[in-house]
Amino acid sequence: MKTYLVTGGAGFIGSNFVLYMLKKHKDIKIVNVDKLTYAGNLENLKEIEGDERHVFVQADICDREAISKLFAEYDFDYVINFAAESHVDRSIKNPEIFVDTNVGGTVNMLQCAKNAWAEGEGFKAGKKYLQVSTDEVYGSLGDDGFFMETTPLCPHSPYSASKASADMFVMAFHDTYGFPVNITRCSNNYGPYQFPEKLIPLIINNAKQKKALPVYGDGMNVRDWLYVEDHCKAIDMVAENGRDGEVYNVGGHNERPNIFIVKKIIESLAGKYDKTIDESLIKYVEDRKGHDRRYGIDPQKIKDELGWYPETPFEKGIELTIDWYLANTEWMERVTSGAYQNYYADMYKGK
Repeated sequence: MKTYLVTGGAGFIGSNFVLYMLKKHKDIKIVNVDKLTYAGNLENLKEIEGDERHVFVQADICDREAISKLFAEYDFDYVINFAAESHVDRSIKNPEIFVDTNVGGTVNMLQCAKNAWAEGEGFKAGKKYLQVSTDEVYGSLGDDGFFMETTPLCPHSPYSASKASADMFVMAFHDTYGFPVNITRCSNNYGPYQFPEKLIPLIINNAKQKKALPVYGDGMNVRDWLYVEDHCKAIDMVAENGRDGEVYNVGGHNERPNIFIVKKIIESLAGKYDKTIDESLIKYVEDRKGHDRRYGIDPQKIKDELGWYPETPFEKGIELTIDWYLANTEWMERVTSGAYQNYYADMYKGK
């Protein structure tokens, strides 16, 4: 039985990964560590309650004692590090939090894994540390071209700077100690369980309530969209078969301007939920500081080496996502209460 340590596994991508892995693989065990900050939600894992292959531990990846105890208790084959502060707006407001978790937490995870897996002059066979990163570490693209694994890192926000720093520590551990690692860098994920500070669930939630739909700048910032289950499949394949020390870009060639996404959600909700939802709800707001214009990923390497490809076209994935949020209104109501409402008002006041 292979054993995984998954960090941030009650968040959006992490919880989807845990659910995906337990459905796909019978003979595995997952120890799921999450600090349960505002975006970590145990309700995301309700369908695997009682599954003996899943152990949840509330802990901070920065806590050396707590993480070391887990390595002492379980003989982990893989570490999949999702845990991160991830919202760019929050990083602009409080960058130090992103340094603490995204950089300091990653270094702590690396140290704990390195100490646990040490064997002689090297490391135990079959071990792998996988850092889940982002295409934002590459900076911004013009109208043409795509990010490749060889593209220099050029982060433009405190969030992306913290993720780039973490990536560099991961590669430094590989180059310095021969530590077994991979890094995946993905485009914008969407799908079930995403916290509604992100574009797609935010627009769905606001439109249902006939609230303003905030769009930064002119709405023409372009992102490459990746359905979360396709991303989970890629991480599984890289963990299992990725070449040691390699970076793999994970993207879907599903580039869309932000305003296209907003209008698509309005059109879909008008058709299946409330025909009075229309584009009059759109409200253009002051652009985000340092807002990258375009992201686009070339996933050729992971396709060639591992046979991965995105199975979910955007037109299908966005409808699946909208349907999930319409069917899970209680989930949305609970996560948008209290602290989130205060954050939302603070971010968009006066805009």
